[in-house]
Amino acid sequence: MTDPTQPPQPEQPEQGGQPGTPPGASPYGAGAPTPPPSQPGAQQPGYGQQPGYGQPGAYPPPAPPQPLRPEDQRMWATLIHVGGILFSFVPALVGYLVLRERGGFVREHTATALNFQLTMLIAYIGGWILGTVGSLVIIGAVFYLVPLAAGILVIIFGIMAAIAANRGQSYRYPLAITFVR
Repeated sequence: MTDPTQPPQPEQPEQGGQPGTPPGASPYGAGAPTPPPSQPGAQQPGYGQQPGYGQPGAYPPPAPPQPLRPEDQRMWATLIHVGGILFSFVPALVGYLVLRERGGFVREHTATALNFQLTMLIAYIGGWILGTVGSLVIIGAVFYLVPLAAGILVIIFGIMAAIAANRGQSYRYPLAITFVR
């Protein structure tokens, strides 16, 4: 029984939709499709995806990367070695991740450059820490020479590696710890 002094209550939908929506209608507005009922084992597309997205056979797999020509491999290897002089390990890391499957020559040079740049990064950080901690004692000032020496080695060996890469020759940095192969 309803009380005439109370305002009328909106009717409640049967299946959790908005008030005033008839049962079975989309609660998302007119024109919005009503989602189909779930079936066991059937996958529904995610939000904003077309049906078939991510399902087997819906799209072809990505094509494997095309191998680089030998002159392009030499150019990229040279640029990665020169970039290591200017930007530390970043060009070698990016080159290794992007170009490692594009040719054996560029893979060898990017891995070698990355190993050397990471070794020099350890020398920079280690020299700075030892110099800072050791500065409490007079001998600690000597440890500040380690980052300076590492910077000079990066310039000299980076130029030598870039020249070797440009000639199409293999190059191994001395003093490099092998992190990646």
